[in-house]
Amino acid sequence: MSRAARSRHRFAGHIAGVGSSSGVRVVVGHWPRSPLGSFTDVMVAEADGTRVLLAPDPDVADFVARTYRFDRVVIAPVTAQVSRRAWRVEGPELSLRLDLGRRTPLGRLLRLVPRPLATAPWWSGLTDPVARVVLRGVRTRGSAGHGRREFYGATDLHAVTGLSGRWRGEDLGTLAPVAPEPGFGFGSTPERPSVTAVTTTVEVPAASGRVPDSGA
Repeated sequence: MSRAARSRHRFAGHIAGVGSSSGVRVVVGHWPRSPLGSFTDVMVAEADGTRVLLAPDPDVADFVARTYRFDRVVIAPVTAQVSRRAWRVEGPELSLRLDLGRRTPLGRLLRLVPRPLATAPWWSGLTDPVARVVLRGVRTRGSAGHGRREFYGATDLHAVTGLSGRWRGEDLGTLAPVAPEPGFGFGSTPERPSVTAVTTTVEVPAASGRVPDSGA
C-alpha cells in the first residue's frame, strides 16, 4: 500500500517492561499524550505464553489489538500512579508496584539526542540495527502484522529495581528478566526490567481502526 494511503498516529509516554519469578511478564504503556487521550494499558504474558491485553475502553482495546497480538482482550478500568521512584498500576485482576532505579548509561546517551530527532520515524530506521545488538530482542521499527508499521523513538531509560503484586489472585513473586520474549509484537522491551521514555509512531492503512487523525 502506498504511503499516501496511510496515516500516522503518535503516542508519547513511557513503557515499563518487567518479568517475575512466577513466569508472568508485564508490559505497561502509560501514554499522557495520544490521539486517544491520556490512558494506560497493560500487556500480560502468562507463564504458559497466553497473551492478555488490559485496556481501559473499547477504542484503546480496538487500536492496540489491531497493532499487536493477543489471545484475550479485557476491557475494564486501568490506572497508573507514576513517579520517578515508583509506579503503581491497577487493572482487572492485576495489582502491580514497580520500584525505579537510576538512569542507565544508555539512558544518558539517549538524552544527548535532540528530542525532535530521536522521535522522528526515519531516525528509528537508523537506530534499529544498533538496538538489535545493544539490547537483545529490541527493535525500533517493524510490524506485528495487520498492515500497520511502528517506529519507536526512545529518549530515556531507567532500571526497574523491584517488583511486587498479584495477577489473577496469584503472587507475582520477585523481579526477573523479561524472558522468554513475550511475543506481543515485532520486538520486545529490553530483557533487563526497565522503564523507557518513548514516542511511538503507528502508521495505519487508510480506513483502518477508529482513531482520529493525529496530524503527526
